Amino acid sequence: MDSANRRRALISVSDKRGVVEFAQGLVALGFEIVSTGGTAAELERHVPVTYVSEVTGFPEILDGRVKTLHPAVHGGILARRDRPAQMEALGKLSIAPIDVVAVNLYPFVQTVRRPGCTLEEAVEQIDIGGPAMVRAAAKNHAHVWVVVNPDRYSQVLEALARPNDETAARLRRELAREAFAHTAAYDAAIAAYLEAQLDAGGQPVAAEVESPRTGAGVEEDAAVGRLEGSGAVLFPPVWRAPLVLAQGLRYGENPHQPAAFYVETPPAPGTIAAAEQLQGKELSFNNIQDAHAALEMVREFERPAVAAVKHANPCGLALADTIADAFSRARDADPVSIFGGIVAANRTIDGAAAALMRELFLEVIIAPDFTAKALEILSGRPNLRLLRVQPWAPPGPALDYKRVGGGLLVQEADWRPEALDPARERVVTRRAPTPEEWAQLEFAWKVVKHVKSNAIVLARDHVTIGVGAGQMNRVTAARLAIEQAGERARGAVLASEAFFPFPDVVEAAAAAGITAIVQPGGSRRDADSIAAADAAGIAMVFTGRRHFRH
Repeated sequence: MDSANRRRALISVSDKRGVVEFAQGLVALGFEIVSTGGTAAELERHVPVTYVSEVTGFPEILDGRVKTLHPAVHGGILARRDRPAQMEALGKLSIAPIDVVAVNLYPFVQTVRRPGCTLEEAVEQIDIGGPAMVRAAAKNHAHVWVVVNPDRYSQVLEALARPNDETAARLRRELAREAFAHTAAYDAAIAAYLEAQLDAGGQPVAAEVESPRTGAGVEEDAAVGRLEGSGAVLFPPVWRAPLVLAQGLRYGENPHQPAAFYVETPPAPGTIAAAEQLQGKELSFNNIQDAHAALEMVREFERPAVAAVKHANPCGLALADTIADAFSRARDADPVSIFGGIVAANRTIDGAAAALMRELFLEVIIAPDFTAKALEILSGRPNLRLLRVQPWAPPGPALDYKRVGGGLLVQEADWRPEALDPARERVVTRRAPTPEEWAQLEFAWKVVKHVKSNAIVLARDHVTIGVGAGQMNRVTAARLAIEQAGERARGAVLASEAFFPFPDVVEAAAAAGITAIVQPGGSRRDADSIAAADAAGIAMVFTGRRHFRH
């Protein structure tokens, strides 16, 4: 058979699942197998293999860094079979067309996940020839099969037996789309890793980008907003999101909305995306959102803490000496709303806590771990999802994304732990908080940070007793929290995530018997609120920090 008519498949993979069987199937269909390095060594024990160096007439060089970047490879991939002049050119150069390209890339993500991975080791796992071949084959998918996913091998073999039918043509288009997604995610992961490696003393790099508004070249500072202490670029000129599909979901926020869950590559340790599901039904869209919210809440606290969440807001959050006691107190803070809720704990769930949790209908429980006794008890509710989050860690630098029509809002997440320091905060009333009020104010301030704005939290004895969330005005949020607390409000403290533009919240708090308030301050009418607090004997603290959460 002359070179122009020879059927060739080029196989070079890091993920070798099913590759031998795929090569055997190709040989049975009359293909010559061309391969490189470790893939060739694996395949030649089972099928005849032609090394790439035999095709190019040039040895691999630079320790294997250059082996497939050659016209004999890329010409064979890129030639259009429907252009006689191109095929004639291949024949004159004795280049055989390559009809199948099965390539997946160096394991960059897996390498950088390894503890102690060095920058040099990571850089060596940046594939050059592989993406070039994948992109070339994907571009010429009308004539070439490109396969980056081993799970597709059997489909491709079946389709190669009927190459001219419309189903085969559609599959080639699907594979091309998958190939470009594969290389895009790969490049995005590399970009994200290298950004994280920038040392704190590194000089920012300016990039010329096209302004979408003016069309003119504008200078964009790639280092605007760097993660504190790391030097990593927070807002690069071109946004990259190395996300991969983790699972399809039954539906989104509502049954008529299709949905899926994508995760970072790799997902940050200690996050919902990295959590291990030990039991229960598949997580839903709303489960994942609420589980994330609950996890972030309990990570604020060093003492044993339990948060019960509904619709991304805490319906009960409590501290105690044990997780069982913390759960009891969080449950009793709002025994109605916790039904069907999400519960997070910042300590291992033991048998005592599990026995209490089993009594209620809960959707998800998140914790650093579960004892064997807890798992035994909770197995009695087989649909209850149990998520283990390891390694457990306090909140750290992260980004928060909000999608809007035609764009993406990106900000540094509001992740910093919120301790109240009496030496730093500003007491603005004649009376300062007592030591016990300081402790309760700090608890309420940490909780209100996680409540949808406008937000008011009432607390006493390290338990939320009233939560006003997501209201259009602050006084309504305060009244809802006070109404929920009832008589428990007398002697409690109040936290607001934003300042008071009028004294009405202070006046409502005074009428309910609240003794201390924490808020950011900063309104032009702060003096009115201070006067109302002084008149009621309320201690009020300004932090100078706010926590809007939309």
